[in-house]
Amino acid sequence: SRRALITGANTGIGFHAARALAAQGMKLTLACRSLEKAERARERILAESKIPADHLDTLALDLANLASVGDAASEFLDRGEPLDLLINNAGVAGLRGETTDGFELAFGVNHLGHFKWTLALMPALVQAAAPRIIHVASRAHERAPGIDFAAVQTSTRSRTGFPEYQVSKLANVLFSAELDRRLHGNDSPASASKICSYSLHPGVVATDVWREVPRLLRGFMKLFMISSEEGAATTVHCATDPQCAGQSGLYYDRCAPKTPSAIAQDPELARALWEHSPRWAQLELSL
Repeated sequence: SRRALITGANTGIGFHAARALAAQGMKLTLACRSLEKAERARERILAESKIPADHLDTLALDLANLASVGDAASEFLDRGEPLDLLINNAGVAGLRGETTDGFELAFGVNHLGHFKWTLALMPALVQAAAPRIIHVASRAHERAPGIDFAAVQTSTRSRTGFPEYQVSKLANVLFSAELDRRLHGNDSPASASKICSYSLHPGVVATDVWREVPRLLRGFMKLFMISSEEGAATTVHCATDPQCAGQSGLYYDRCAPKTPSAIAQDPELARALWEHSPRWAQLELSL
């Protein structure tokens, strides 16, 4: 059976996507910052699905620490098994600060950690028959005016952290599209060209990503949000729908392709982001 690896799968969209994929009989690895929370999520999924216990495991992954990202990827690769489905779901929003390596927190976790994670896992992805990579972005990317490459190398500047969150989600959409271009370019190896890459807006979802927003405001915001279960629908669609097989590089909303913002379609910005990211992520690139 196929293997899926989901970041931030202990709560919210990631948990509900994991639960849905387990119900379809997939083997699952829940990659989370807290192994304790990952284990609790594993127990919940095992209790309500029929999959064997050895089909569901956990992995420690701190996306705010690039050394941890490298270690977690190596730990998975050491298994020597193909990776059919990589879901880059974890994220932070409305937080201020910087990562272990000195990058703006939202950009460092939401983009740079996942950039290193994805590229480091390529050896397992190319082993799979029809691998897919899913980047959980957000329509918040539409409000980002671009990427200030100096600002993302410093601590969060805004009071709310939301402008930085918007930039990180723009980076998710750009990364997915540029990854697709490089995987299917004329000089890419045949083994890489079978990989599909998608980004998506899950809906405005009431998840733990908003946990640092003041309680009163958070309660008000959640009145206008959909549930995590509803939010997981587009992730599961991109992960499993046969139609998606021929639609690599697209951005999805409500289980259908949608046009992202104009700047998210800018190939020069996507290329610039790709030029910076491997150096920042301390990664040797073959793509």
